[in-house]
Amino acid sequence: MASEALMGGFSDAPRQSARAFRAALEAMAQPGSLRELSDLAQAPAPVSPAAATLLLVLCDPETPVHLAGDHDRAEVRDWITFHCGAPLTGAGEAAFALGTWQALGALTAYPQGTAEYPDRSATLIVDGAWQGVEVSLSGPGLKQARAALLPERSCFEANRAQFPLGLDFYFTRGASLWALPRSTRIEEAL
Repeated sequence: MASEALMGGFSDAPRQSARAFRAALEAMAQPGSLRELSDLAQAPAPVSPAAATLLLVLCDPETPVHLAGDHDRAEVRDWITFHCGAPLTGAGEAAFALGTWQALGALTAYPQGTAEYPDRSATLIVDGAWQGVEVSLSGPGLKQARAALLPERSCFEANRAQFPLGLDFYFTRGASLWALPRSTRIEEAL
């Protein structure tokens, strides 16, 4: 294991992980709300600090992680193994998946949950540039509609139509993140 894998964790893990975990929960509870993380982990490139922080606070030896595209490299695998202990797996068995939107591929490749256990679905961490189609988000956690940019609209509408099954999403770039839970309605921008 390269020394690069040993670096980049929290220096004050109890406090920093608690603040980062709270930010991740708040982002999911308030879809589309941008969060700037102050406590950041640093994983090897191309993983953004926000994505590394999510991995650090959400993943453990019981949460299989799938790495897609350029995120699937030896340095990143070693970093996750050392800091999170999370097993690396294919898309079909993932609890979390990390990559760019293009690299993550078809959403149907990931666990969608079951009628008995809808929570057994994957959460995708879409890492990189935020661009695409402007949409309007509404539903639980939103007092009024909120604008957001999604890579495309139809696949997120299809994901919402499966509720309570389906995928949850975090979008990360630099030190910023926002979330899109499966319960959020996606409509054409106002």
